[in-house]
Order: sequence, then structure tokens, then C-alpha cells
Amino acid sequence: MPEESVRPLERGLAVLRALAVADQARAGDLVRATGLARSTVDRVVATLARIGYVREHGQELHLTPRLMELGNAYLAASGLSGEVAARTARLADELDESVSLAVPDGDGVRFVTQAARRRAMSVAFRIGDLLPAERCAPGALFAAEWDEAAWAAWRARVAADPQGDAFPALPPGPATPPPEPPDLADRVERSRVTGWALDDQLIEPGLIATAVPVRDAAGRARYALSAVSHTSRHTARGLAELVLPRLREEAELLEELPTAQAAYGEAELMADQGPDTADAKAELGPDFLQSLARGLTVLRALGPARGDGLPLTAVAAATGLPRATARRCLHTLELQGYAAHDGRLYRPLPRVLELGYARLSRLGFADIAEPHLRRLTGRVHQSASVTVLDGTDILYVARAATVRVMSVYITLGTRFPAYPTAMGRVLLAGLPKRDRARLLKAAPPKPLTRRTVTDPADLNRVIDRAAAEGYATADEELEEGLRSVAVPLKDAEGRVVAALNVAQHAGTAPLGETIDALLPVLRETAAAIETDLHTAARFNSVRMP
Repeated sequence: MPEESVRPLERGLAVLRALAVADQARAGDLVRATGLARSTVDRVVATLARIGYVREHGQELHLTPRLMELGNAYLAASGLSGEVAARTARLADELDESVSLAVPDGDGVRFVTQAARRRAMSVAFRIGDLLPAERCAPGALFAAEWDEAAWAAWRARVAADPQGDAFPALPPGPATPPPEPPDLADRVERSRVTGWALDDQLIEPGLIATAVPVRDAAGRARYALSAVSHTSRHTARGLAELVLPRLREEAELLEELPTAQAAYGEAELMADQGPDTADAKAELGPDFLQSLARGLTVLRALGPARGDGLPLTAVAAATGLPRATARRCLHTLELQGYAAHDGRLYRPLPRVLELGYARLSRLGFADIAEPHLRRLTGRVHQSASVTVLDGTDILYVARAATVRVMSVYITLGTRFPAYPTAMGRVLLAGLPKRDRARLLKAAPPKPLTRRTVTDPADLNRVIDRAAAEGYATADEELEEGLRSVAVPLKDAEGRVVAALNVAQHAGTAPLGETIDALLPVLRETAAAIETDLHTAARFNSVRMP
């Protein structure tokens, strides 16, 4: 008897797909996009919000950076590493062109690494973007390995969708270029002979690319390494002549990099468990779809499946689920195209990246921080801000203001000297002492109020204390009546990259009471921002101000 699928998991994946392609969505939009009943959509959204994958802002629903952990699971299992991303970025710098890595995904091509050049006329794909094989250079390399069934499926898809409407990453409008793109079969045969493939404006006018295969131990094209440019800089053939030698050299180096662990460790697997679904079920009752949450936990647990994959016993151990439950979730994920198995081992598939990864990969640091700032402001009823260090100043890059009769009015882009501010002290505390001394010497402290600390020795003691205690204060030192408490925001390597604060009128309460009231919620908010930042930046470059 065939195993049944997990219906709530299927419905949850359908809602995530609908959210991934919508600029903004409400529950009614999801009902129309998925064909699900409104009550079902409401329960799915409540579950996704409880596990942190969806955020409700008024009536609008938004995907959160935490959802990227599903895509990260695939990217980790595929063997991508920091070294691969770093090599891609260095190659882009050397060639002065955008460079990407892509993998085959059915009869499409999905991008998994991107190093873009920043220009007025920039050419880049997002991690997770899917293109049809016939409209890009990597497609010819991967199609060279299709069997007859794969070719038949491709022909059926092209006949049913000649304009590529099923591929959101394609530019809108009819297929370009005129009059007809070269036949895919011809391009495949040419790539077999030459060992590389060309995109001469197959996606849109002006865009050109050259791609070479990166092969696995069995000789199959595991990745396609591409250099992407524009006809304002090169002809298609000119780009190929320029970049092919280095692309081929780099492909050989990537083929030699280790991509799989000899074994997986239980500690690594267990570290990837999701939220306690029992607690969520108790909190939301029937509105919480426990089987949906469990299915997504199973998908996330496939992250350590480097190489051939993970056995069912390892997946069950990683998630704490009974083997039968884990198996049904894996069966459903396989039916939906997100996982595969060879009879014993399970692994995630590139389609996982369609669950919002491309959209979320474009979030900048401020985009990640702002929802948390709004939540913080709602809790403490005071304005909250994030700043970065810019020379000797702090620069405001994200802010959530509260409306009060008397409030702190600061706009994005505002600068203040670092030394008399709580956020500046947190940021200075994160620097090596030599760099801190250089900055304080470049802008010697001046008294801005009667309470401003200006003595170098005293100021260094204040900053040292901020480093030791993990927070800083400034009580009427920047401006009379203004009090602030700040904590650091750190990247995955533990480096201080920004500061978070709440500022308010000093009033008559002692500073200690303000610290006791604000510090716990500040630290909680900082931890939430850092979690999102680390998830978003694991395989993706997050734009920092």
C-alpha cells in the first residue's frame, strides 16, 4: 500500500510558494493563489508565523529571513562552502564581471552563488533564481546529460509555456532575442565539442554570458560557472575570449575542493532542530498545524546530508520524531520535489530554494533589522535605532520612532560623534584598542553638555566597561535631557557590526532603573536581529550600510 502524504505539509509549501512570488500578500490573495479554503490558509499562516517563517504587519504577510534556513539546508547539503563563495568573489574582482554558480533543477537552471559587480548597468541573478535551460548558458551544459525522458519533458513544457511564464526570474514580455533563439539541441552539441556554452542575449537584450562545467568525481556537470556581462562592455564572443581561460582554470580548482564530509556527526544534526512544536501546539491549539511544522523541521534537518545523503534513522534522531513520522514527511517532500532518496539515503533538492530564497536574498541589513525595531518600540513605547560606525561618527541606518508629546527626533542618515553616545561606545568597544585610540585621537572629545566625558583615560574606562558588560549608556552627554542604553549587534564571527539602542528623556528616574527596564528587551531584540542576520548571511552577501 503506498504511503500517504502529509496534507498540512503540502498546503504549507503551497502557501510559501505563493508568498515567494508575491510582492505583498494578504490572506485573501493566498486563497486565490493556492485554491485553499480561507480557514486552511489562516491555520497555515498562524503556524508559519509561530515558527518564525512569516511575519504579519497589519493585514499584510511577509516572509522572514529565518525562512532562508530551508534554502541553507540545501546549499549546505550541496557541498557549497565559504571557500567556494570566496573564490567566486575573487574571480569576479579579477575579471571585473559578475560571476555565478548554478545547478541543474529539472529542465531549468538554478543559481546558488552570485558575486555581482556594482555598476549603473549591473547584471546579476539572485541566489535561488530559476531560468529555463533554453534561455541561459548553463542550460546547454546540463542538457547534455539529459536522457530521452528529460528531453520529452522539456519539449512538453516549452509547448505548454513558450514564453516562460512559469519562471518568475525571466524579464516580462515575449521571449527575446529576435527572431529566434538558437535551438537548444544545437547548443548542446556545440557545448559537447567545445566544452563551454554561450548566452548571446537569450534572456534579454544586452545580457551575455559564458559558462563552463564544474564536474563531480563521476564526470557529471555538478555546477556551471558563468561570467555574465553586457553588450555595452563586450560582444558575446569577445567576452568568451576574455574569460574562458580563467573560467576553465577556476573550474578545475573547484573540482578539487572537498565537497562532502566522510561522516556526519550527531551533534551537528541535533543543532539544527526547530522550535518545540508541542509548546506551539499548546499555545495555538487547533490553529497550529503540528505536522506542517514537523515537515519543515525534517527538511531543515537534511542540511548535513553532504555527499550521498542521510539515512532515515539520522533524520529521525535529528528531529526527535518517530521514524514513521519522519518517513511520511520525507515521502511528502519527495512528492513535492524538495527531496530525493536512493532507497536508503535522503537529500534535499535545489527546488527548496524556490521557497522565498531569491526574494529574501536581496534584503539588506536595515531591511532585516527594521521589523525587530518596530516590535521593540511597541514594547517599550520609546524610539529604537540601529547605527554603524563611520569614521569617528555613528551613522543611523535603521529606526523605528514612537509618537509622543515629547520624543527623540532623528532621521536616517543622521550622524553624531561616537564618543558621547551609547551606541558609539558599543561600536568603539568592538574595535581593537589600537583602532579605537586612532579614532579618538582623530576627533578629540569635546564637552557637548556639562556631563560629557572628555578625559581620555575616563573615556577609555567607559568603553572598556562597555566591552566587558556588553552594553553602554550615555546619560545627558550628547544633549541635555537625553538618555540612551545600547547593545552591540554581532555577525556570525562575533564581530561587532552595528549597535542597537533605545533613547528617551532622562526624566527623574535613576539611570539604574532605566537600565533594568531596557537592557533585557534590548538584548532579546539584538539576539533576534543577529539570528536573522546570521541565517541570511550564511551563503549570501547581506548589504551592509
